[in-house]
Amino acid sequence: MALNPAQTVVGLVGTGVMGKSMAGHFMKAGYQVHLYNRTRSKAQDLVDQGAHWQDSPGQLAQQCDVIITMLGFPSDVEEIYLGENGILQNAKPGSYVIDMTTSSPKLAKQIEHEARSRGLFSLDAPVSGGDVGAKEAKLSIMVGGSRDAFDAVLPLFEKIGTNIVYQGEAGAGQHTKMCNQIAIASNMMGVVEALVYAEKSGLDPATVLKSIESGAAGSWSLSNLAPRMIAGNFAPGFYVKHFIKDMKIALQSAEEMNAKLPGLALAKSLYEQLAASGEEDSGTHALYKLISKL
Repeated sequence: MALNPAQTVVGLVGTGVMGKSMAGHFMKAGYQVHLYNRTRSKAQDLVDQGAHWQDSPGQLAQQCDVIITMLGFPSDVEEIYLGENGILQNAKPGSYVIDMTTSSPKLAKQIEHEARSRGLFSLDAPVSGGDVGAKEAKLSIMVGGSRDAFDAVLPLFEKIGTNIVYQGEAGAGQHTKMCNQIAIASNMMGVVEALVYAEKSGLDPATVLKSIESGAAGSWSLSNLAPRMIAGNFAPGFYVKHFIKDMKIALQSAEEMNAKLPGLALAKSLYEQLAASGEEDSGTHALYKLISKL
């Protein structure tokens, strides 16, 4: 049975770049929203607009029918879900727990197994689209877990995304997100190198972009992030440090499946150099800074 605003209380753990916009969309849709974030000040705007603050993930879980997490690292996900006073220990039977962090497929399966044993419905539902997608409610959402649970929470997903695809059993959403990140990693190298080449050849990169973004070279990164590179704006839509985390998960999963991903390995090494230069909190398109200086 699908959820509706009049009967559903939504909890959101993590109000960073992505989570803040998502919470705002739920509130605008009429859902009562409860929030927890390690740094309360990052959630204060939402609280001022009517969201309910909770002092811990456990307290939040007790109040909500749907608990959504948007965190940084798998270690955060493990602590928030499986730790003492965490979500699974405190959520009401019949509640839905949805991790939208890009995290480990193995951990997603572990959370789903534990959730099921407690009478909870668990979904792993990582997203793509960055800060722009979150603000415009146009995220791509890739979902693993029970099909019935997916159908029930689809109205919520539709408030924040436009491309919502059920991928299969627990962990399938995270595996799909790894495919997404693998494609982005090599593409980002190409976008950056194209701009560097344009500059070195004496062309105007902005004019070059007009010619190549709508052709065979077109991509989301080329259309959305290349203009930021040209403008020297490297504010994070998605952090370098989080992208490195994702690439590590993908490479580890690939190794377990005996799959070789040389392009991803190269991208990871370049991003680690970028992070070591002090850019770990910059946006992923800051790779331009590294490549332009080689």
